Amino acid sequence: MAPRRLLVPENHTHRQAHARGSSSTKPMAAAVLPFSPRRPFSSPCFLLCFLLGFVAGLFPFAHRHLHHLDLRHHPLPDDPHPSSPPALVRVPAAAAETDLEPPTLIVVTPTRARPLQAYHLHRLAHTLRLVPQPLLWLVVERGAATRETAALLRGCGVMYRHLASPRCDDDAPDAARRWRPGRPAAEPRGGLRQRNAALDHIEQHRIHGLVYFADEDNVYSLDLFQQLRSIRSFGTWPVAMLGVGKSKTQLEGPVCDDSRVVGWHTNERNSRSRRFHVNSSGFAFNSSMLWDADKRAHQAWNYIRLLDTVREGFQETTFIEQLVEDETHMEGIPAGCSKIMNLNLRLEDKHLGHPKGWQMTQNLDVIIPL
Repeated sequence: MAPRRLLVPENHTHRQAHARGSSSTKPMAAAVLPFSPRRPFSSPCFLLCFLLGFVAGLFPFAHRHLHHLDLRHHPLPDDPHPSSPPALVRVPAAAAETDLEPPTLIVVTPTRARPLQAYHLHRLAHTLRLVPQPLLWLVVERGAATRETAALLRGCGVMYRHLASPRCDDDAPDAARRWRPGRPAAEPRGGLRQRNAALDHIEQHRIHGLVYFADEDNVYSLDLFQQLRSIRSFGTWPVAMLGVGKSKTQLEGPVCDDSRVVGWHTNERNSRSRRFHVNSSGFAFNSSMLWDADKRAHQAWNYIRLLDTVREGFQETTFIEQLVEDETHMEGIPAGCSKIMNLNLRLEDKHLGHPKGWQMTQNLDVIIPL
């Protein structure tokens, strides 16, 4: 590698020339050095770099003291209309998720094979499809799950779970069910076991949400499902009932002062001894009450289920007595309980026939030829 040439100052050249004049016999060596000479270090530059490094080292610790700063807005003295910016409030993560995500509606529907089963399920599915999510539809069949019901649920457009409740010996067939003119047929014991099967599924999988028993043959308004999401623990509301051969609608449910239950209204004389006069589709509750005793008003029950050992008409009130102690632990919806949001409509179909699998095995006879 060639040596680096050094630019020699002018005064240094004069000194070399003077030396050349004094000694002309000895030639002067070339003014080439292998490296540059070290310049003297400046003390002010060193102090400046030291101070900059010291300040930069202290800067990362400044953010630890930012929370001590006063972030409140101080208006100017001459400002006639001081502005008040929104306060900086830290919202907990759990509270933020609660505000953003509405509670899940867990709709429990017992069903059984009969002529109008497909009609009832289709009608209820169309209603649930219009309800904002999240919603889970638990359809519980009596006996084994049928392929017809499974095919219907696959095309309903609603998130569902198809369950089955084993048939018991005391599940009377439709033709043998006790029926009185002017009143809907008594619900078989299997309907209670179907609801209990859904409660077992909810408790086993810890499905958090609001549980609502929605019979397939009832009529529901979309406002009902919107009001359900406002329930915190247990909510109730009046239900309209239209029996077979009846021209007038009967009402049953709570009488409310705003959201406070102050009494009950019922037309059933034989059922006035019930503690709570609530229809099976006239209440909803938080699912955590099934397994968390702290969510309930009392801890007298460890296994919350519908009882099949009580007489007809008392299944709902005995179930509610396991969840709440009195009316002070209930929420009446909507405000004043002055709106009918669902209709209990019972259609008798025990004398109707329907093809197996809802399919025609052969063509119909031509009555009016072309």
